[in-house]
Amino acid sequence: MLGRVEETVTHVEMTSPDDLCPAAPVPGVTLENVPADSPLIRPTTLRIGERYHWPSTTWSEAEWAEYLARPGRACVLIRYATEVAGLADFQCYALGSVEITTFGVVPEYVGKGIGGYALTLAVTEAWNLAPTVRRVWLHTSTLDHPHALPNYQRRGFRTFRTTTGER
Repeated sequence: MLGRVEETVTHVEMTSPDDLCPAAPVPGVTLENVPADSPLIRPTTLRIGERYHWPSTTWSEAEWAEYLARPGRACVLIRYATEVAGLADFQCYALGSVEITTFGVVPEYVGKGIGGYALTLAVTEAWNLAPTVRRVWLHTSTLDHPHALPNYQRRGFRTFRTTTGER
């Protein structure tokens, strides 16, 4: 990315599993729980985030190690049949809050109609990470895929904060 660009970050949340508006199932799309130190996490994140200039695409080995080793980290691969189609990872916090810290599909699956259902599965996973989950949240940006925020809204997420700045 050349120069600085304006970015609007939108933070969205659900406060009940009943808020989820599931997308229609897509045959062959599943989640696979993997340990945070899986060798597939970093390259899949890079494949998803490079085109959107996610900060994680420039992290050092040490930054990745610290991120993946945080207590409360959980990761799932989004599979389409046997192929890795995307990734979601989660950070569990005290008092029942779960942040979806990464969600996305790899470039060859963008626009193939799996994102809504993959998000449905990921949100369901977030709600099931612990019996005490009371809130699932995430943030997206105007620099992300243009369908990201509408997908989150269609699944039932509500905006709780918006900020604008330069990146």
